[in-house]
Amino acid sequence: MKNKKKGARGVMKKKSSKAVRYNKWGYIFLIPFILVYVVFQLIPLFNTIYNSFFENYLSGLTQIGPNFVGLENYKTLFTQGDIWIYAKNTMILWIMCFVPQIILSLLLGAWFSDVRLKLKGSRFFKTVIYLPNLIMASAFSMLFFTLFSDGGPINSILMQIGIISEPYKFLANTGSARGLIALMNCLMWFGNTTILLMAGMMGIDTSLFEAAEVDGATSTQVFYKITLPLLRPILVYVVITSLIGGLQLFDVPQILTNGTGDPMRSTMTLIMFLNKHLYSKNYGMAGAVSVILFIITAILSLIVFKVTGNDKRKA
Repeated sequence: MKNKKKGARGVMKKKSSKAVRYNKWGYIFLIPFILVYVVFQLIPLFNTIYNSFFENYLSGLTQIGPNFVGLENYKTLFTQGDIWIYAKNTMILWIMCFVPQIILSLLLGAWFSDVRLKLKGSRFFKTVIYLPNLIMASAFSMLFFTLFSDGGPINSILMQIGIISEPYKFLANTGSARGLIALMNCLMWFGNTTILLMAGMMGIDTSLFEAAEVDGATSTQVFYKITLPLLRPILVYVVITSLIGGLQLFDVPQILTNGTGDPMRSTMTLIMFLNKHLYSKNYGMAGAVSVILFIITAILSLIVFKVTGNDKRKA
């Protein structure tokens, strides 16, 4: 009996030592990621928070600070700045982009992943819809700036067919300027969203669709009762990542409006506002704007998680 116990203990020790060795290699492989995360994420984050409590800017050629001012930068932003206007602009632009983007992506994803439709050339179209995502935003913005300028092709076509008698100033009107920015972002990102949703749809068990078809369910019922509920994790991911990207919207409105945020600052986003402080070397104020943007992003992400979590529990 003693020999058996010793043998069992020996086997257990060997297994535990193997497990330790495997775990050790797992931690070793994680070290590069942790180092990159600490150096390029955590340190800049804490450094930004630290700088937000200091007065640190250039006045002409004179360097002012860094002087500790506590929460003064935050007070200045909320009392003297227009940060809430820029936050509202950012959210409006994101909603104008995301709503048509998610609708279009859901429709395309449902069509491409539906085996019964047997769409010809689906592989070609899957590739084509992703191509705009590969184009640089700056190039896209310059293209749209040329197309919709006062003397651009769009105005020329509209005047030739008699819709307008004189060039329409697309970039001088709030609605059209916001619409162009939203359209550009939608065109650049709907392909990526379609691929994600299509991957989620193709991962749904086909037996569920077959059972629904046997029960006489229509395509609309299948989509709303089976596809959408099972796509919830992917949809939450898409909403969160799109929201984070929308709050960081910068390149398209910056290039399209030459950094002015016109007309009447209606296209000025939070990141454009942050960039103005960085360009003027006001690092303390820029740090405060960054911290506020981080907090807004975290709060909105938590709200999305909370809402989707409540819906899941009710279901």
